[in-house]
Amino acid sequence: MKKDSQFTFRIPLALKQRMEEIARSEGRSVAQICQAFLRAGTEIYKKKGAEFLRPYLAEDARQKSAK
Repeated sequence: MKKDSQFTFRIPLALKQRMEEIARSEGRSVAQICQAFLRAGTEIYKKKGAEFLRPYLAEDARQKSAK
């Protein structure tokens, strides 16, 4: 797959640390792990639709309201 676009966004430190742990355990870069998760997530979303996202979006909302 041609890599011809950059995608930049902010994430919670705990999530970044989990991604780094996964990358280390897989012997891959964080960028490769993020790309794999994005690809997997879009494939699952294609099959399950919005139902797939609801638990994750609800978690984000809970974290914001706790602040």
